[in-house]
Amino acid sequence: MTETVRTWRHIPQRYNLIGSKCLQCGNVFFPLRIICPECRSKGKLENIKLSGHGKIYTYSVINTPTDEFKVIAPYAVAIVKLDEGARLTTQIVDCELDDIEIGDEVEMVFRKIREQGEDGVISYGFKFKLKK
Repeated sequence: MTETVRTWRHIPQRYNLIGSKCLQCGNVFFPLRIICPECRSKGKLENIKLSGHGKIYTYSVINTPTDEFKVIAPYAVAIVKLDEGARLTTQIVDCELDDIEIGDEVEMVFRKIREQGEDGVISYGFKFKLKK
């Protein structure tokens, strides 16, 4: 039950890639913020829809994952710097792991995140793929 509530609460970030922009200093963040981590401004943030385009800032290949992700190992996890300036952690999909390089352009795609419980409830969300 708790996981279902959390999934519904995070729909804006998971399906629309909604971040925050500080109206005082101009920095953009993901996920949503209520206080700017740069200038500490309160109440001067607006929600913005992020483009889903950016570049790989850094990445790592996971060869020995937790039990939940053993089925997809090995896989790549990256910090992506979006065109708007926000950084987020995401899985890189739909490519050979050897093809990934820092600085590669990427774009957001929707993919299965996990399957939970005996009923097989499937959660979807964003991942990123190399831009061709």
